[in-house]
This record gives sequence, C-alpha cells and structure tokens, in this order.
Amino acid sequence: MMADRREAASGAAGSLVGTWHALNIEQRVAGIGAALLVVSTFGPFSFVEAAIALTGIGVLALLRYRAAGREFHLPGGDGTVILLAGLWSALLIVIRILDRPLGQSVLALACAGIVAAAGLRERAKRPADDLPSPPPRERGDDATVRISIDEDETLPLGRAGEPPPAG
Repeated sequence: MMADRREAASGAAGSLVGTWHALNIEQRVAGIGAALLVVSTFGPFSFVEAAIALTGIGVLALLRYRAAGREFHLPGGDGTVILLAGLWSALLIVIRILDRPLGQSVLALACAGIVAAAGLRERAKRPADDLPSPPPRERGDDATVRISIDEDETLPLGRAGEPPPAG
C-alpha cells in the first residue's frame, strides 16, 4: 500500500517534470503566472476569486494538454486564449481592488500581467491554429494541374442582356 503511494507520487512528479520540459519558454512563463494567479486568490474569497482561480486552472490545463501532445483548435490559437485569460483576470482583480488588501491586489495584478504578456509573446511566436486548412486534393501520377485555354474558344465579356461585341 505504501509502495503504491510512493510510485503514484513519483509518477506525478515525473509527469510534472516531463510537462515542464515539453513546454516552450512562453508557455512556462504562462504556467508560472497562472499558478501564482491561483495562489493570489487565497484570503477573502468570493465569486470573483473563484473566477480568477478557474481562469488560472484553465490556463494550466491548456498547457498540460499541449505538453501531452493533444491537438485541439482554439479560436485565435493558444497565445490569444492565454492573453485573454490574463486580461480577464486583471479586470476581475481591478473590480475587487477595494475589497482586498492592496498588496495582495497588486501581486495578483502582476501575476495577471505575467500571464497576459506570456500570451502575447506566444501569439507573436505562433500564428493562430484555427485557420481552415485547404481541402485535400486527389493526386494522380502528376501532381501539377495543367490548364490549356484556346483563345479562339473564349468570348469577350459583355453586359448582362447585351450580345457580345462582334469582332
């Protein structure tokens, strides 16, 4: 029983280390900022802090799934979503700035800024991945498409209802 717990703990730690190594620098910064954002919600707790914590957990889950190699499409890409998560958290923190200790609010704003900045860098580094891909083409032996147009077979364009000009 004790050995199973140790294996599970070492597996979780190994998984965390593996996740860390699979992320790029912008994603790592976003993960640190999101974790600190969740920690900054400790203290007086309301629905606003719950929304901030869920936003931070959502960013951490996104990064975890990306490190695991899962493919899914987000509108605007990962950088845009992380940027918006940081901005949303900052807005929520500003809403509650008078109800929390000033130092805690400033720390939380700094964490939200870290998340937003990391999202902005990720967005600049990688283009949005939600763009539609071109439809697959059927390929024969020759991958190029050749179009031949015989000028004698084409007619000049005319206006609607008018016969084409003679010529």
